[in-house]
Amino acid sequence: MARTKEFDPDTVLGRAMELFWERGYEATSMADLVEHLGIGRASLYGTFGSKHDLYLAAMRRYLRGSEAGFVTALAQPGPALPAVRAFVESWVTEALTDPHRRGCMVVNAAVELSPRDQEVTRQVEVSWSVVETALASSLLRAQAQGELAADKDPHEITHFLLVVMQGVRVIARAAPEARRLRDAARLALAALD
Repeated sequence: MARTKEFDPDTVLGRAMELFWERGYEATSMADLVEHLGIGRASLYGTFGSKHDLYLAAMRRYLRGSEAGFVTALAQPGPALPAVRAFVESWVTEALTDPHRRGCMVVNAAVELSPRDQEVTRQVEVSWSVVETALASSLLRAQAQGELAADKDPHEITHFLLVVMQGVRVIARAAPEARRLRDAARLALAALD
């Protein structure tokens, strides 16, 4: 007779995500996970597989949570540029108000594990593609609605904004100085004018 799990895998995955996000992959041991999650090593392996499998599942959970809000916000009908501006500014605000200075789990994974971990690199690329698709769609819509000049390249601007936003996350993790980040966002958003 199979034993019933004495824990909720989704809750455990959420707690694992928080630990990986705070410490990173390499600095989080299986012993840390067992202690933090409050479940036995055998249960952890039996439910999630290896530490690497658990990390990838935690990244996917992070992506589901972080992507849903901004994709919806950027796809709202009406003027598109205010939504793009709010999106970029929200990244700065979020970075500045993170009391733990965890940064973005995707950026942290890219810095820590890419390119030596192809599965993580794939997850990072998927995440950045989602951001780029949402931004490019908004900017194309803005151009069609006359909000963005016809001589601007929405895809070029999208690439530029993605790079700036990821840089904001890295800088904020190391030295979250408000003026530095707000100046960068302001100049990045000037590309829309």
